Amino acid sequence: MTRYYLPVVIGALLVTFWLSPDAQEIAAGVAIFLFGMLMLEDGFKLFGGGTLEQLLARATATTPRAIGFGIVATSLLQSSSLVSVITISFLSAGLISLIGGVGIIFGANIGTTTGAWLVAGLGLKVNIAAYAMPMIALSIVLVFQKSKPLRGIGYALAGLGFLFLGIHHMKEGFDAFKDQIDLTRFALSGLIGLVVYSLVGTFATVVMQSSHATMVLILTALAAGQISYENALALAIGANIGTTITAIIGSLGANHQGKRLALAHLIFNTLTAGVALIFIGQLRDMVDAISGLVGITPDDYALKLAVFHTIFNVLGVALMLPFLQRLVALLERRIPAPQPDVSRPRYLNEAVDEFPQTLEIALSKEVLHLYENAIELILHGLNLHQTEIFATDNIAATVRKSRAPLDLDLADAYETRVKTIYSAIVEFATRAGDKRLPPEIADRVYELRDVATDIVQAVKSIKHLRKNVLNYTTRPKGAVTELYDSLRSEIARIAVEIRKMELAAPEDRSGLWLDQERAQIEDAMRQTTHRVDELIRAGDLSPGAATSFMNDSGYAYGAMRQLIEAARSYYVERDSSMAEVESLLSLDEEEIDESTGDAGPRSMPGASAKAPAKTS
Repeated sequence: MTRYYLPVVIGALLVTFWLSPDAQEIAAGVAIFLFGMLMLEDGFKLFGGGTLEQLLARATATTPRAIGFGIVATSLLQSSSLVSVITISFLSAGLISLIGGVGIIFGANIGTTTGAWLVAGLGLKVNIAAYAMPMIALSIVLVFQKSKPLRGIGYALAGLGFLFLGIHHMKEGFDAFKDQIDLTRFALSGLIGLVVYSLVGTFATVVMQSSHATMVLILTALAAGQISYENALALAIGANIGTTITAIIGSLGANHQGKRLALAHLIFNTLTAGVALIFIGQLRDMVDAISGLVGITPDDYALKLAVFHTIFNVLGVALMLPFLQRLVALLERRIPAPQPDVSRPRYLNEAVDEFPQTLEIALSKEVLHLYENAIELILHGLNLHQTEIFATDNIAATVRKSRAPLDLDLADAYETRVKTIYSAIVEFATRAGDKRLPPEIADRVYELRDVATDIVQAVKSIKHLRKNVLNYTTRPKGAVTELYDSLRSEIARIAVEIRKMELAAPEDRSGLWLDQERAQIEDAMRQTTHRVDELIRAGDLSPGAATSFMNDSGYAYGAMRQLIEAARSYYVERDSSMAEVESLLSLDEEEIDESTGDAGPRSMPGASAKAPAKTS
């Protein structure tokens, strides 16, 4: 079906152009209008620099606020489709709730009616082409500037110019038709007219993927007398149904939440259209009454259509709002959340990488998902139960009691639970690198990719230890068992301290603690080497066991370093003042190498200072 769509549309246009050259101006007007919408969207994305996304994330605390944001955003952008796609992106990234997303969709439906008012009240009564040309000429100067805000303003200005120019050409095209073809001959009255023209409006919007463009086309045709007022009302109702196609397409690459929102959009618009069709007579009377009150003349059908468009969209929200909770419950039943699969990416999908902020946040959540899988494998690879380690007050004692070998194929678990997610993170970060992201977000994306790499390397290091951990710690074998227990205790302690950092408030996370921890690791490694030498001289450790342990200790301390560096990059927030202080106080590599273990590990603010005994 999809492969025939493009040739059919192009063929239909060519036949239309051949039958009526004047149709070319209407088609060109539609094309220029749609191009203007695309430029306007690009301009807002560029100029906003994430502002729109930040507002969206904050605007869903209550349903009225979500509806209000949908109205304002759609009125400014003149594109309910863009607002829908952004909402699906944020919902897929887990930044807003489903009920907040539905509220925004409700508001977007009301906000999209402002376009009809602009066209009917201004575009059809003023020679807007006279304003379009200067706007386009000025915009090109701004588009070639280096400043991103200036380029954004340039694109937005050009978009408005092309919108005006498109409306002008559609109007001129329909005026030319009046002398040649009278489309009112195809007018249909009664129920048949309502159904047929509603379907035509739906189809036109699906083809153009813009209800705004469809409404402009309807208004210009109505103003030129090419369609009847009754049929124009049905076309407007159909356009509201057709606009859901953009949200449906946008949800195809989204997770279950994005699909729920697209279904909500379809249900809402379809029910609203149904109510409008059933009560079309009463709505027409209401339009006439309101038009009389505000001074709209009885024969100004374009403005009356704008009134109708507003009334039935506001009425739809008013009817659906009391059933919002039931609608959300229905969506959750119809599209249930999938069973969590720790081996698959949870947050990385095509919907979230449309906008910089959702891209960064989704990647950050996926890296945390990778870490949670990895730390469980690391502890299990050391024959330690994660729940016991995180719950204990004495890590060393818990480690000494953990002798039973865990049933774990670490190599297979690495492939399924770590490598798969890591590959998705690398692919996602690479795809993000192809986009024109703000420098600070691009830097954060690559930083998060490096965090994922450190986590994976830590798991690989533990894979090397697994065999000897099983050999020397499942039952006591003297000094070598004590040495391996000390390594297990150190890694477990690092995991516990990173968990404390995860649970701490962002302002309490300090890179200084991580520097202290890194220094302690280097000191512990030197002390371990001295301890091995003493045990060999005393005959308590065979040279073969000592060699195995020294190799394994290198892997173990490497894993600790990698986990600490990952925690530094992921958790430590660096605002300007804190970054300056910490850059003066933090230990550099030489200081770490020269430091000794005289000062014990510095606990995080608000975290317990308990730690297992150091390897002597």
